[in-house]
Amino acid sequence: MHGSVFVEITPEILLKAYAAGIFPMAEDADDPAIYWVEPRERGILPLDRFHVASRLARTVRSGGFEVVTDRDFDGVIAGCAAPRRDSARTWINSRIRALYGELFDLGYCHTVEVYAGEPRVLVGGLYGVSLGGAFFGESMFHLARDASKVALVHLAARLRRDGYRLLDAQFVTSHLTQFGAVEVPRQVYKRLLREAVEHPARWDPTPLSGSEALAWLSG
Repeated sequence: MHGSVFVEITPEILLKAYAAGIFPMAEDADDPAIYWVEPRERGILPLDRFHVASRLARTVRSGGFEVVTDRDFDGVIAGCAAPRRDSARTWINSRIRALYGELFDLGYCHTVEVYAGEPRVLVGGLYGVSLGGAFFGESMFHLARDASKVALVHLAARLRRDGYRLLDAQFVTSHLTQFGAVEVPRQVYKRLLREAVEHPARWDPTPLSGSEALAWLSG
């Protein structure tokens, strides 16, 4: 379900919404309204069953990409907001950008960034919100093959390493099913969310190599 909201939304309100199982979206980049969304079936990526296909594992292990965190929030959200091949529209409007930028400055929003080439350029990444032991994935993008997939693998590995319990994917897509994404009913999700938010976890910016990331996911 969703409803339009025209009151001022602060980072504090946004964090309370996440803790209650609700997240914001906009209809279009040019639409200033923000809508609260609470799906009946919630997509999650179980961290203890995160699947990495063998071909992608070879790409992750090869070291062809440099993967870092929290270096270029503006670049990542711009990449996520850019029109896609299958749609010229984006749900990320200027208010969404500003809100998550504030959360980033406060340490609640994080990025995983993928670089390639010489000199290094940003070719993919993702961003999301961290609250206790829960991480809420918001959006990802890629300009090079497999770059967003590599970012997601590194995110899941980092969450395993840092003691997180829940990786919220919002909705299950064909792209996410290859990693083991599943849908759970709203009440089940809220129980998982409550347990995760109350669990202490801390985002650690220490980099992971591709081999280290895969090791964390196989352990």
